[in-house]
Amino acid sequence: MKRHFWLIRREIWESRAIWVVPALIGALLVLAALFGHVDVVLSNVSPQRGALGGVLLFASGAVFLLAMTTYSAWYLLDCLHSERSDHSILFWKCLPISDTATVLSKLLMGLLVIPFIYFAIADLTTLTIAFVVSVRARSWIGASLWNPGQWLQLQVLWVYVIATLAVWFLPVAGWLLLVSAWARRALTLWSFLPPLGAIWAERVFFGTSVLAHAVTSRLFMGYPGDAFHDFQGSIFALAGFPVAGRSAAPGDVWSLIDPVGFATHRATWIGIAVGVALIFVAIRLRSRSVEL
Repeated sequence: MKRHFWLIRREIWESRAIWVVPALIGALLVLAALFGHVDVVLSNVSPQRGALGGVLLFASGAVFLLAMTTYSAWYLLDCLHSERSDHSILFWKCLPISDTATVLSKLLMGLLVIPFIYFAIADLTTLTIAFVVSVRARSWIGASLWNPGQWLQLQVLWVYVIATLAVWFLPVAGWLLLVSAWARRALTLWSFLPPLGAIWAERVFFGTSVLAHAVTSRLFMGYPGDAFHDFQGSIFALAGFPVAGRSAAPGDVWSLIDPVGFATHRATWIGIAVGVALIFVAIRLRSRSVEL
């Protein structure tokens, strides 16, 4: 356990962008709140007032979630390749650290550590923006941004999303690590071309689209339906907008998430099996890797 802790600290030391990127995003959002100008036209209806806090929380969270997903994917694709290109792999192979421990530490960084760093900075940013807007507004608009129940629900939702996305994207992470451990150059092309080639070959020779459906479902459409109940309606209700007679009560987040359904869904376990297999191959490739 201590060895894994130091491996993770090593990644944070070597890749400052892990915390610099979300810090810059947070700083830009705070500056926008300090110096920006937005006209908000709302009636005096209380649901509209209450929705302001939800809009702030979810808009800020969406920005960080998009950046987190993009950076995590880039990190996983680059992490094993960069140690070969800068020759540091020779140094690390001299240490009593197994290839399994090294690859798993990088997997943990991409799927959990980086998301939680973004989560912490997103929280700090949101609270700072709420304070700034409250001071600038000096009216009920500022007061409506402080909703402890809504904020606590967002914490639960963030943790749930990070945990379930780590499981859901395990095969994607495994594939990116495999490409990172094998490819000598053009990492982005190698991450896309083999899956696209396999999809094309299946379509041409078998006339089916099973692989295409599996890939698109894993990357885009499958996660919300497996991890949540009525995703779109529940998200709007949680943000404070009245949807089909629902309100943003403190327990609404529990009606949104579906951990049992996610854990028992066949696609979840198929993804885990494929991900474990790809990670195993990445470990074997790393054990045979030499400098570029």
